[in-house]
Amino acid sequence: MVERTPAVPAAKRADARRNEQTLLDVAASVFVTQGVDAPVRQIATAAGVGMGTIYRHFPTRADLVAAVYRHQIDACAEAGPALLASEPSPFTALRRWVDLFVEFLVTKHGLAAAMRSDPDNFTALHTLFLDRLVPVFDSLLTAGRDAGEITADVSAYQLMRAIGDLCAGAEMPDPDYQLNRTIDLLLDGCRTPHR
Repeated sequence: MVERTPAVPAAKRADARRNEQTLLDVAASVFVTQGVDAPVRQIATAAGVGMGTIYRHFPTRADLVAAVYRHQIDACAEAGPALLASEPSPFTALRRWVDLFVEFLVTKHGLAAAMRSDPDNFTALHTLFLDRLVPVFDSLLTAGRDAGEITADVSAYQLMRAIGDLCAGAEMPDPDYQLNRTIDLLLDGCRTPHR
């Protein structure tokens, strides 16, 4: 007689994965507004869970920060093709994707400090960042060029670095610096002029 494994443990694993994804979404949101040094208690409260739940999934702050970083890389990578399929034009898809990318970069500030004790993991995350996101950004730029909406001969990597540099400028307190407006100017410079 063959014994069957009950379906309940698989369902719990799926629930645990969903709970972890919810925690990562909430942590990312808190990191955007409060930085990566935000109290874990604040994340737990916002997620509606106890501190023990967070520490069960992420034993250290560095574990949580790295997991949020990976989660956001995945979200940005998946958003590129979805935006190309749903937006009215490739340039609109590119602009929407850049908004997500900027939010991700804002969350990422402080990652190096949070992971100071694990430089190998930090290097692996940076490699993952480039391996996953440069091709997505390149596909958005290529679609824009193919549609005649983008004329700039700039690589995805070069444009991502420029956006990253603009985001780094937003870290310094300057009430006259408007990050989103500056990024709009950068993207408009890549666009085919309207006639």
